[in-house]
Amino acid sequence: MNMRQTNMTTTGLLCWAITLILSASLLADGADGGGGESADNTPAAADANAGSETEADQAEVTCANLVYAVEKSSVCFSDRFLAQAREDTHIVTHPAFEQVELASQQMFDYPFAVMTGEGAFELTDDQRQNLRDYLTGGGFLVASAGCSSEFWMESFRGELQEVFPDTQTVMLEADHPVFHSVYDITSSRFKTGGPRLPHLEGLTIDGRVVLILSPDGLNDTDNAGDDCCCCGGNEARSARNLNVNILAYALTH
Repeated sequence: MNMRQTNMTTTGLLCWAITLILSASLLADGADGGGGESADNTPAAADANAGSETEADQAEVTCANLVYAVEKSSVCFSDRFLAQAREDTHIVTHPAFEQVELASQQMFDYPFAVMTGEGAFELTDDQRQNLRDYLTGGGFLVASAGCSSEFWMESFRGELQEVFPDTQTVMLEADHPVFHSVYDITSSRFKTGGPRLPHLEGLTIDGRVVLILSPDGLNDTDNAGDDCCCCGGNEARSARNLNVNILAYALTH
C-alpha cells in the first residue's frame, strides 16, 4: 500500500468510525414508494436524543466533486442531499461539494466523491492510477450519467475496464442495503415513464462496494442551479433521497 492509499484509508476509517458510533441505526420508517421525496419521510435516526455527542464533537464529512479528463467536471450534480443527510441522520456533512482534480493528491482527503457529466471522455494515465488508488485505498465514488448520457456511460465503462480489467459491476437488487440505509426506497419518479427502482450497479473490491454506477441521472438537476438543466435522457426526479442513502451506505459499510 502506498502513501496515497494509506492517507485515504486513515481518513475514511476515521469518518466511518465516528459515524458508526453515533448512528446505531440509519434506517428510515418512511418510503420513497414511487412518489419521490416527502416531508413525512423522516428517518428514525433523526431522533435528537440519540447518541452521546453533539455535532461539534463530530468530524465533518466533506464530499469531492471530481474534475476529470480535460477540465470535464460535475458542476450540475446538486449538493442538496448533503444538507438533507445532516438533518435526517447523525452524519455531519459539509453542505457543499469541493471541486477536486481526479489526478491530484487532494482527492485522497475525501472519503466520498461524485463524478458525472455528458458526452464522451477519456481519462489520462495519472487519472486512471489515482482512481484505482482511491477506490482500493478506502474511497467511495458515485458515478452517474448526466441526463442519462449514453456516450458518457460508454466512456465510463471503458475507463473502468482499463482501471479494473478483472472486476465487473453487478446490478444491485431491490433488497440491497443501499436502497434501505436511511429511506426505504422501492421506486422513484423519473422524467418520463412511470415510477420504478433506479438502476444501480456496484463495483466490489475485497468484499466492499466501492463504487455505485447509474445510467439513470442521479444529479437532481432541478436543484443544481440556474445554469443546469436536463435537456435529454430520463433523469430521476426523486434522486435526493437515494443520494442520501448512498452516502449513508458508503460511510457505514
